[in-house]
Amino acid sequence: MLFSRFTGHANRLLQQYLILALFALFVTPAHSASKTIVVLGDSLSAEYGLTRGKGWVQLLDQRLQQKNIPAKVINASISGDTTSSGKSRLGTLLKKHHPDIVIIELGGNDALRGLSLKASEANFNSMIDMAKKQNAKVLLAAMKIPPNYGPDYSEQFFAMFGRLAKANKIALIPFLLEGIAEKNELFQADRIHPVAEAHPAILDNVWQHLQPLLSK
Repeated sequence: MLFSRFTGHANRLLQQYLILALFALFVTPAHSASKTIVVLGDSLSAEYGLTRGKGWVQLLDQRLQQKNIPAKVINASISGDTTSSGKSRLGTLLKKHHPDIVIIELGGNDALRGLSLKASEANFNSMIDMAKKQNAKVLLAAMKIPPNYGPDYSEQFFAMFGRLAKANKIALIPFLLEGIAEKNELFQADRIHPVAEAHPAILDNVWQHLQPLLSK
């Protein structure tokens, strides 16, 4: 009788253990789910003129690791990229990486080439729609161009980003080079591309708007 009681108790303990083990196996905390971030950018994100590993995208990857945030960063930035070429590449990137977040840092080369703002805005809208259809959140980086391109064009170019963010209900980095653009010493000789010392500040500009998306 004593052995029978002991065996029954042991069986109940074993059953409880198996239930807990299965629960732990199939139920994982939401915060442990890894996220994938794709950065679709131009030379400002592609480390133009920098030693590898010094650009803000690479610094972002390091910050995520330091903060133990389970996320990986895919840098799909290409120097010279326009919104048109970005749009043509995004579909393949979405299918390959299935990102949770897409950071779009484009537009500067459109302005440098004097491309139509209407065409640029249409390309941005297409990219945003493509990302949303894949259930990816979008973070758009606003850029400014020098007034020598004409005050009307410069103002309309900058206003485009805010309009896109509002219309599409997406997150916006108000100005990627905030706190940097007015400091000549933070730019390479071409006065277009920031030096390595500026990229931690660029990351900070991105981070404050990216961080909330990582927790959703």
